[in-house]
Amino acid sequence: MRILITNDDGINAPGLKVAEDIAAELAGPDGEVWVVAPAFEQSGVGHCISYAHPTMIAELEPRRYAAEGSPADCVLAAVHDILVDSPPDLVISGVNRGNNSGENAVYSGTIGGAMEAALQGLPAIALSQYFGPEMLGLDDHFECSRLHGAGVIRQLLDLADWTSDADFRLFYNINFPPVPAAKSKGIRVAAQGRRRGVGFGVEPFVAPNGRRFLWVRGAPQDTEATAGSDVMVNLDGYISVTPMRADLTCHASLDSLRTALGA
Repeated sequence: MRILITNDDGINAPGLKVAEDIAAELAGPDGEVWVVAPAFEQSGVGHCISYAHPTMIAELEPRRYAAEGSPADCVLAAVHDILVDSPPDLVISGVNRGNNSGENAVYSGTIGGAMEAALQGLPAIALSQYFGPEMLGLDDHFECSRLHGAGVIRQLLDLADWTSDADFRLFYNINFPPVPAAKSKGIRVAAQGRRRGVGFGVEPFVAPNGRRFLWVRGAPQDTEATAGSDVMVNLDGYISVTPMRADLTCHASLDSLRTALGA
């Protein structure tokens, strides 16, 4: 198996090494693990691509590249340049430092990398590690994803829907709970949730030269969310698996909207 890894935390992020270990276990001794990751952190860039300017890319060592672009750029670079003659069998995006459950998924570059892979017709999985107070004493904050990641992915590869003929191919978003690996309760398939009453905001800041800047400010990640959602099962100690696709249409509203508009 040939596996491509990208992320949004950057080429030197500790979660990337976790993903490499997971991929090496999945690929086996005869497989290949390729890394094409952003040269610098790209958290929060979503599914953006560097459409208006070129992306510089550098080979750091065999099968390892850094690109001055987004995770989606990295996937494009791999598919259409680096691995153009030998496409990957699987794309793994992550392991992200922090969860991509709930509304976080909308902003996530980790999700963006997996989404772009799916749009390119490739099987893709996003991996993220939820952080929380139960992990403060751990030597390895990625312990849960490191120990359980390969097993969860194997189950998905064997049992999940990988149909490739749909207009928008499915990809999978996996979030590991904010607990030590031994306390993980197993897997739950869950819809994307929404944390209630919270979201991103901005914090004004005046620099010494008098110029005004705005820092984007996050929200508490332990806030209650939609019942049974990825957020809630994560906070309850479960690994969440959420099937996703790039189709943003609200299909449930199409018929009523046609009736309302006479269209």
